[in-house]
Amino acid sequence: MDNQAEVRDFLRTRRDRITPEQAGIVGGGRRRLPGLRREEVAMLAGMSSDYYAKMERGNLAGVSPEVLNALARALRLDDTETEHLHDLAQAANPSPNRRRSRPTPSTIRPSLQRFLDALTGAPAWVVNQRADIIALNPLGRALLAPLLDDPDAQNNNARFIFLSPAARTFYPRWEHAADTTAAALRTAAGRNPRDTHLTDLIGELVTRSDAFSSRWSAHDVRLHNSGTKRIRHPDVGDLEFIYEAVNLPDYPGWTMFAYTSAAGSPTEQRIQILGSLAATASASAPDN
Repeated sequence: MDNQAEVRDFLRTRRDRITPEQAGIVGGGRRRLPGLRREEVAMLAGMSSDYYAKMERGNLAGVSPEVLNALARALRLDDTETEHLHDLAQAANPSPNRRRSRPTPSTIRPSLQRFLDALTGAPAWVVNQRADIIALNPLGRALLAPLLDDPDAQNNNARFIFLSPAARTFYPRWEHAADTTAAALRTAAGRNPRDTHLTDLIGELVTRSDAFSSRWSAHDVRLHNSGTKRIRHPDVGDLEFIYEAVNLPDYPGWTMFAYTSAAGSPTEQRIQILGSLAATASASAPDN
């Protein structure tokens, strides 16, 4: 990925979304283009117009964390966007003394798989930063069966969302799922600009999906730490979950998700039915 282009487009899109009124600038006057002018961003960040113009051209070489934080405040970046800006600056300023990051193991530890399997009341699974499904517990496998069995998905949630027609049924809030997935990939790309598997996936989606391409060009970023998710499962119908995400330190870029539901809710009852259906199917399947 072209770091300078990423920096340029990220800063421009963040600047374009802020009105003079939001920034507290009086008498902004009529504007040919939306958002703040470069000199207004520079004033708000406490730097010269020339210095900010250099940054928006994509040059973050030598920019200090303090200046980045001042710029983040001027552009009203949230925590995830601020972290993304620092990631882009780090990519532009590689440290020759920085320790090499540990490679991510290619397989999951048996003990971690046993931990997943021990979570019998909630669907749980592990994904990497590319949205590949790495490991699941039995209930997670039953819940994600439409994704796992879809040839367009290739075991990848981003491919499923943007390349499979079935995703628009499986995710009733498809637009929201598409927004957050594209933003999560943008966040991962900022952290790992040299991950060729990730950039290959992004290139594939940009080429094959107009829905992804338009979202990618928005330069939005997001972290999936917690939230709600709605799923329409072909076997048990509509489900509504609260999810929590936990990063796995021994597996850089891997995240474990667990989906829970309110006690006594229709979702809790339907998940119990789904678990029973999955157990019956597993018991009746012929041995390999």
